[in-house]
Amino acid sequence: MPRSSPLLTAVLALATAALPVSAQQGDPSLLTIRRIYASGEFAAEPFGPARWLEDGTAYTTLEPSADGTGADLVRYDVEKGTREVMVAARQLVPSGENEPLEVEDYGWSPDGTMLLVFTNTRPVWRLNTRGDYWVFDRGSSKLRKLGGPDAKPSTLMFAKFDPAGRRVAYVRENNLYVEDLASGRITPLTTDGSRTLINGTFDWVYEEELMNYYADGWRWSPDGRSIAYWQLNADSVKNFDLINNTDSLYSKVVAVQYPKVGETNSAARVGVVSASGGPTRWIELQGDPRNHYIPRMEWAANSDEVVLQRLNRLQNEDQVILGDARTGQARTVFTERDSTWVEVVDDFVWLDGGKSFTWVSERDGWKHVYVVSRDGRSSRLVTKGDYDVLQVKGIDPKGGWLYYIASPDNPVQRYLFRVRLDGKGRPERLSPARELGSHTYDMAPNYKYAIETYSSLGNPPITRLVRLPNHRPVRTLVDNQELRARVTALKRPTIEWLTIPAEDGSKLPGVLLKPADFDSTRKYPLLFFVYGGPGTTEVEDDWGGYYLWHTMLTQKGYLVATVDNRGTPAPLGRKFRKAIYGQLGVLETHDQAAAARMLRERSYVDPARIGIWGWSYGGFMSLNALFQHPELYRTAVAVSPVTHWRLYDNVYTERFNGLITENKAGYDRGSPLSYVDGMRGNLLLVHGGGDDNVHYQNSEMLINALVAAGKPFEMMEYPNRTHCICQGKGTQAHLFDLITRFLDRDLLGAPTPAATAERATGQ
Repeated sequence: MPRSSPLLTAVLALATAALPVSAQQGDPSLLTIRRIYASGEFAAEPFGPARWLEDGTAYTTLEPSADGTGADLVRYDVEKGTREVMVAARQLVPSGENEPLEVEDYGWSPDGTMLLVFTNTRPVWRLNTRGDYWVFDRGSSKLRKLGGPDAKPSTLMFAKFDPAGRRVAYVRENNLYVEDLASGRITPLTTDGSRTLINGTFDWVYEEELMNYYADGWRWSPDGRSIAYWQLNADSVKNFDLINNTDSLYSKVVAVQYPKVGETNSAARVGVVSASGGPTRWIELQGDPRNHYIPRMEWAANSDEVVLQRLNRLQNEDQVILGDARTGQARTVFTERDSTWVEVVDDFVWLDGGKSFTWVSERDGWKHVYVVSRDGRSSRLVTKGDYDVLQVKGIDPKGGWLYYIASPDNPVQRYLFRVRLDGKGRPERLSPARELGSHTYDMAPNYKYAIETYSSLGNPPITRLVRLPNHRPVRTLVDNQELRARVTALKRPTIEWLTIPAEDGSKLPGVLLKPADFDSTRKYPLLFFVYGGPGTTEVEDDWGGYYLWHTMLTQKGYLVATVDNRGTPAPLGRKFRKAIYGQLGVLETHDQAAAARMLRERSYVDPARIGIWGWSYGGFMSLNALFQHPELYRTAVAVSPVTHWRLYDNVYTERFNGLITENKAGYDRGSPLSYVDGMRGNLLLVHGGGDDNVHYQNSEMLINALVAAGKPFEMMEYPNRTHCICQGKGTQAHLFDLITRFLDRDLLGAPTPAATAERATGQ
């Protein structure tokens, strides 16, 4: 049942009273929910967004203006370090206004004479992809808003300069436009856009599951004469209605185009239109477009052809298709297949003047880079060995190098390597051997420099400008010195990296945080944090994640463990990642239980006080753990959980679970709803009422099942919050305060308010 506010207040008072006086008075070594989620004390220093200029000899970034009114666009020479304000904040004050534009993103024209500013942004689905665009001409110092007088505020999307820098094209209310910067003339390229006929951008499921959170649906041709774009027809996609009860006296219905498992998709196609207007030439593809996806499209190293990646509904086949921009004729040149699912290839780069392209495949059991001829008839392996390429960071055709992120020896760390594009020779690690942890890179176009960010678990990031290939620092850009001092002053946990054996012999990466004053003769409660799904790993040697909150728990006396089960995208080979196919939730739950069994055998773990918590897929996993293994877990917190995969979107779910018409048993076998009768512990269920991703419907279905089974539980709905449960003043702090108090009561053994009241009255 929902927990009442008086009960929450009483538990908070008890928890606070149990803390040392120093914590209540602000001991800098001890964390609180307010310090973590409300004070801003542990925010990292901002940097960027950075843009490389002049083939990598300079870059620009945003910096606060001297008068504090806005942000300047500043250019830095890489070697000399000289600083030049290219566009000052005061130059970005629109006519009739007193304050400069808030620059949320920006781009330069090819010659650097004009700046494109993205501001006043709003979400379409989950991302802030619409807003206002302004162009600032550095020569004339003129600032002009794009879209013309008919454009409503915050309605332009994906504005980009043409290759010559004389025009800007953009999407507005599902139509494409080109605006001439000299004359201001606006040419509509499409006029049929509507809520269900979507030009140049995407519906909910394409943005969420296929476009890697970047829903830009059009491309300039290299010669600037044409534009290629996606069109989605969503007229057969059913709406899922969200109910907003809080923003007005009467409820409002918010309809989201959301194709659930087995339901009809949008019909996607790609067309090419002249940048001066006219009819669209559609690329002619065979088969029902509602049973295929087009997740990638680019120009094919010229202005005559486009290249598409096309997936079948099962997503176990990815076709590389060349389409003629003039005739629309299409031909398949290469096909990647897998018995489970294939990954869409983002690291697709044309080489040799368009005669070949790079491709990433798991065909030999590991994720590796290949070079494939334009006709698809020949290919060669570039990266070799029993390791996974995690990400291609750059391809230098002139120098003959491929740069990529990998970690052959430790799956929780990330390093930069390079190897010859011809596949000859051994890979060369460029990240310093002494800097264990995780490194990310923004490579310069000339591959002589990179902006590198380095961190490790418990150590905030440092951002540096480095030379390549020797990785020598040119200068530090962000050192987060104040943040590092605050973190160093904390009573921090000791870290133990784990390797957990799975049932099939796989080695599961894990990490255990122990209290700073750990005493092996004591008995500690153990809390597992889990995500567990195909989307991300959580056992990573970097600064991110829930480190500070987990540190606060160790200060209270918890052990906190995280384990990446089979099915997570850890760099441990195809078999590890794809063992879960057709049975989401089954092997993952076995693996988490194996970790709990192993750790509870340690003398300092209290086997009667083991809990688990997670969000989204992690909430799904936490429910399965509690329901299927009551002998292991006493407590679970499930935030925004999927409770049955038939309730989720079809693109994600069918990729990993197959079609429900062919695999209903697999869907049921992994669902927490199938195991409600096994629950014997304590459950806190949390969900946002406005979640457009994992619908609140999931928790409602679970609530019905728990009620029918006579199972007590506690829950909190956050009205009108989305999947992040982050909207509204104080929401994040309230959420983690709620979870902390629930765990303290159930795992730390703090007395309940009822027991305290009984003692006070002598009953």
